[in-house]
Amino acid sequence: MSKNKYTTLLSNTLLISMGTFGSKLLVFLMVRFYTGYLTPSDYSTADLITQTANLLFPIISLGITEGVFRFAMDKSSNRKSVFTFGFLSITVGAVLFFALTPILKLFEDFTGFIWLIVVYTLAACYHALCSQYIRAIGKTALFAIQGIINTMLVIVLNILFLAVFDIGVTGYVLSVVVADTLCALFLFVKEKLWRMLTIKPDKSVLLPMLKYSIPLIPTTVFWWITSVSDRYMVNEMISSSANGIYTVSYKLPTLLTLVSSIFMQAWQFSAVTEDNGNKEEHSLFYSKVWSSFQAVMFLAGAAVIAFAKPVIRLLTAEDYYSAWIYVPLLAVSMVYTAFASFTGTVYVVTKKSVNSFVTAFLGAAINIVLNFLLIPSALGVQGAAIATVSSYFIVFIIRALNSQKYIKYKLYGWHIALNTIIIFTQATVMILEIKYWILIQTVCIIMLLAFNLNFFIGFAEKIFSSFFRRNKR
Repeated sequence: MSKNKYTTLLSNTLLISMGTFGSKLLVFLMVRFYTGYLTPSDYSTADLITQTANLLFPIISLGITEGVFRFAMDKSSNRKSVFTFGFLSITVGAVLFFALTPILKLFEDFTGFIWLIVVYTLAACYHALCSQYIRAIGKTALFAIQGIINTMLVIVLNILFLAVFDIGVTGYVLSVVVADTLCALFLFVKEKLWRMLTIKPDKSVLLPMLKYSIPLIPTTVFWWITSVSDRYMVNEMISSSANGIYTVSYKLPTLLTLVSSIFMQAWQFSAVTEDNGNKEEHSLFYSKVWSSFQAVMFLAGAAVIAFAKPVIRLLTAEDYYSAWIYVPLLAVSMVYTAFASFTGTVYVVTKKSVNSFVTAFLGAAINIVLNFLLIPSALGVQGAAIATVSSYFIVFIIRALNSQKYIKYKLYGWHIALNTIIIFTQATVMILEIKYWILIQTVCIIMLLAFNLNFFIGFAEKIFSSFFRRNKR
């Protein structure tokens, strides 16, 4: 096991951050622009189109992009065969997709937009194939650079299509399609990925890849249901305008997903590459990283909750201001989404994708049932937020306990419980607009800082000791 594993994790996280956080922050700041050019109903339609494409993504690709990432990381694997099977799987899926597109015509909301769903899905598939492959072979800097390029293209094209050409929903979606296509071509040419395509791929590689990837198809679908089904149900049970406002309320909590996803991309690489050494040391590595990760996410979640009102007012048009009231619970749900993803990396390391499938299924089932019960009730849209946070919390608990069978890392259960009480208190105070809420929010954040300070100090010590040890050699 490498002695500088902590600095490797930090450097990869920083690289991905430079390529992702700044550019994604720009997209976040574009919410004011979007809400100025799209009505709540239009915003709802655009979101449903992109989310439907996200649902179709794992089905069309056979979940193979995750398999390409995991198997290309194994230096003993035939990488040409891995990439070739990835490319062929997506291409076959694309052909079948074209044949089955008439099914989408059954949904009235997609009338006139089916072609957008098709091109959005296919562009995302090929872009994911190329970007996941270069990430797997350790080209983190290039992965970060193409992330910057992708986001800048989306922003420029959005301004062009919405403000200049005024093509509304079509322009909003098409900007992502063009950006994904150009980035896929950039990576394909820059890395000469055609050299990774072989006429005679090693067939012995295909079965393990499919065995790993296929369970991830329903896994991703179930995860999508947990994340997005509430928007479809709000759209149908209440109205498209209500769903447009609810969709905007996701934008601020999505910053938490951004923070965690940046780290998770670096963490998956470290978790897999460091798995070949001493198991006890690997478990300690997991424990140290987990303790710091949960501390950061709780504090980030607390900050989003505390600043929900002013940020939503600043970033959206007046018609969308009421979205702030859904932010607190959605922020808590994003914290537990991150925790579920972290515990899920155990399944990536050990290639136990069936466990990912089972836990994701449970989360989706809970989410659907609660949505049906709560959205038509007096809670309305807030019921959707309650359903979301409940399902993610339960998935995290199940994964946290189950993952212990494979990697014995310390969960810090009491810290999690205490932090959970504090952050739920924050959310409740905000939603009910309790008197002196600003003072209560401040006290909660100070308490979170005090309870988690040791975790920050401990991880920092590991980083610095690894750094100095490496420089002495």
